Amino acid sequence: MQQFDPITTPVNMKLSQFKFKLPEDRIAKYPAFGRDDCKMMVLHKNTGEIEHRTFSDLLDYYDEHDLFVFNDTKVFPARLYGYKEKTGARIEVFLLRELNQELRLWDVLVDPARKIRIGNKLFFGEDNSIVAEVIDNTTSRGRTLRFLYDGDHDEFRRSLYALGEAPIPRFVGRESEPEDLERFQCIFAKHEGAVTAPTAGLHFSKVLMKKMEIKGIDTAFLTLHCGLGNFRSTDVEDLTKHKMESEQMFVGKTCCDIVNKAHDEERRILAVGTTVQRALEVCVGPDKHIKEYEGWTNKFIFPPYDFNVATSMVANFHLPYSTMLMLTAAFGGYERVMDAYNVALEEGYQFGPFGDALLIMD
Repeated sequence: MQQFDPITTPVNMKLSQFKFKLPEDRIAKYPAFGRDDCKMMVLHKNTGEIEHRTFSDLLDYYDEHDLFVFNDTKVFPARLYGYKEKTGARIEVFLLRELNQELRLWDVLVDPARKIRIGNKLFFGEDNSIVAEVIDNTTSRGRTLRFLYDGDHDEFRRSLYALGEAPIPRFVGRESEPEDLERFQCIFAKHEGAVTAPTAGLHFSKVLMKKMEIKGIDTAFLTLHCGLGNFRSTDVEDLTKHKMESEQMFVGKTCCDIVNKAHDEERRILAVGTTVQRALEVCVGPDKHIKEYEGWTNKFIFPPYDFNVATSMVANFHLPYSTMLMLTAAFGGYERVMDAYNVALEEGYQFGPFGDALLIMD
């Protein structure tokens, strides 16, 4: 059994300090039968104490008027398959974001990329009902496609999404299934724009949300459209040189009022996932209050980092070298979190977007 080498967090963390051996069979291929049935490790970061619970026990750690902050982004079926004109070569197209509604322009990734050139046409659907033309082959993120479609925008989106599948990460180790469109979506998802789910939110069931309401737990919602960068490995040893991909986020007045009130009343504030932690830290001011925000962020959080808003966080168990692991280690303390990951490996916890949860508290 491999062991991490926990150390006192230095000023400059290195990529190699987030390496560990994760067997393929420890990456969950499917979610738990019920959303809140997964295992939940509880890490008390001040003492290092670890408890083994079930996610449905989450409310045991919170009182009336404590606050849970959620990311209500909505995942769309971003992965689709088409065929190249003339050669008939099968091409995977991963939709990243819409650039222009009127012109039907989309930022996409294509695979295999070497077969695609400017001017190539791609055909989608059994009857080739949707056609796209490659108009830019040099973007840093991939390609720009112009979809040739005569209907109105809403009709076009419905037709395009009908051809897509849930964008579960390839490292999960299986093909997408029709049920994944529901599995890979939080029950409170509202604002479409994500190409991957805010995975900590996947554990919240309707029953658990109702129990929160009965107990008097307060809720606030912000939106950060999760991009593929969340599941990409970092490839620079010096983490100060890593550049996050920009993601669009929205934090409204209602969210700000609720969060700031909880802060002023010294209530527990739970960040549901690493995306919520990042968003809160983007819009917090010197007075520890968050401000309304609409724009883009590429904020990268890794140890050491002083958090300003959330007093606790729940996250999934993430993969080696991932920026989500780095943020988790920043919040829980590098040594504490890496020790918890050791325990998770020993105790059979599942990793990845469909895996188990880690609750970090004082």
